[in-house]
Amino acid sequence: MIRFALGMSLALCVTGPAAAQTLQLMKGIDAPHYDAQRTTWGPTSDIVNMFQDTLVALDWDGRTPIPYLAKSWTISEDGRTYTFKLRDDVTFCSGKKFTADDVVFSFKRLKDPAIKAPYAWRAGNIKELRAPDPYTVEYELEEPYSELLLQLTMFTNVIHNKESVEALGKDYGIKGADGTGPWCFESWQPRTEIVLKRHDAYRWGPSMYKNKGPVKFEKLSVKIMPEESSRVAAMMAGQFDMTHQFPAQFIVQAKAAPMLTVTEAKPNFQLLYFGFKTTRPMVADRRVREAMSIAINRGEIAKGVLLGNAEPAFTIVDSDALDHDPDTKGVVKEDIERAKALLDEAGWKMGSDGVREKDGIKLQPKVYYTQAGNTPRVAEAIQGYLRRIGVQWQLQPWDSTIASAKMAEQDYEIWSVTVPYLSAGDLMNIYFDSRNIPTPNRMNWKDAETDEWLKQGRSALTEADRAKYYAKVQQKVMREHLWMPVLNINMNQVASKKISDARPHMIYQNTFYKGLDVSRQK
Repeated sequence: MIRFALGMSLALCVTGPAAAQTLQLMKGIDAPHYDAQRTTWGPTSDIVNMFQDTLVALDWDGRTPIPYLAKSWTISEDGRTYTFKLRDDVTFCSGKKFTADDVVFSFKRLKDPAIKAPYAWRAGNIKELRAPDPYTVEYELEEPYSELLLQLTMFTNVIHNKESVEALGKDYGIKGADGTGPWCFESWQPRTEIVLKRHDAYRWGPSMYKNKGPVKFEKLSVKIMPEESSRVAAMMAGQFDMTHQFPAQFIVQAKAAPMLTVTEAKPNFQLLYFGFKTTRPMVADRRVREAMSIAINRGEIAKGVLLGNAEPAFTIVDSDALDHDPDTKGVVKEDIERAKALLDEAGWKMGSDGVREKDGIKLQPKVYYTQAGNTPRVAEAIQGYLRRIGVQWQLQPWDSTIASAKMAEQDYEIWSVTVPYLSAGDLMNIYFDSRNIPTPNRMNWKDAETDEWLKQGRSALTEADRAKYYAKVQQKVMREHLWMPVLNINMNQVASKKISDARPHMIYQNTFYKGLDVSRQK
């Protein structure tokens, strides 16, 4: 069992011999809990991926699943049954032996309606899970799932210790969590620090790493530092070894700093967007949504706010991502005069105070987002652009530990997150399937045609069919302007030059991922 220690008094950094054995990381956002099955939240995923493992891992290319807890697998001709052969040398941090029963339990829990797992679809539509022996799992699907192996690399599909989950009940992921990863959860002080310790028995690292385990540090300290200036100063002063959330506006200085190394994660698909809750009257009209999207200058935002550490996003799927539809590129055309005309056409007339009105209601949509990271500055820039067309955004930032809960309340017209994804199908299935209402389908987009195309894409037996159906989804949701795509964000890892072999990984904004090769020069 792994205990979360609360109320600890923590210093900014450690000095002396202990520091040499502790890897010091920092990030800007904490999570509300560390149960991977109950969230879509990136701040949960990066820690979970350190202390829990998946059946398969994602190679550095961002596309290829490779063996991990499953050492091999076979797929039936009809694409419905995957037979996984498991490693027999794996143990949890608690010392319990890892077996097929833990795999079966983990996926049954993921599919349990009581868990309300927003990413349960990532595991496919499971018909039956069988464990014919302690190290074999038969994973039978109701229909083929074209991206199953790719999706099984994601944090939501990590394997849990059945005994730990059952013992902790509702406190699992809050008061404790067990895993087979290279790190073990030692303590957590919310909004302050997460401490992981080395899993000494770990020897089963995926082939993408030279070192198969254990990790080269006794402990890993992850400090939560929301203030961007503090993170910059701390890295410049040598108080930390690494960070993957270095403020974009300071990347140029970091690259010039003699004590730091900046490495961009490639490939990387990470979209900063604003979504519209279509069931709210103020943004229910497609014309209003389009007007907001075409009234901003994405190039100026990328240059002025992100200082070139992002690219303007005119589509919701990056052009380099698997199954991107090139025909969506011309849907969003920035044009402030057309934006004004669309609002006029929709019945929103300019008021004497410069804010449009309709039926006695001001066009002042409420906008929710997390107060850390790039989004606050981007939201403020967009707010300025939209004033020119008579729209007054009401900005409401939230602390990262409560932002997901506040968004779940759905008391807003617009929200924003920066979403990492693996492919067009990955992104479409996350957000536009009606089964994912109210989260992560926060648009409340319920469309039978969209659902059917997603189903056809998921069950496709050929790459051409998969691409065809996912293209149809992209075209429809783009033309409905359900989202305002703004920026494709670069992802940089900043490390002390004393740190070696810290190659960043693109998976779900994690960069550090397992950290098996990372070492400190003496």
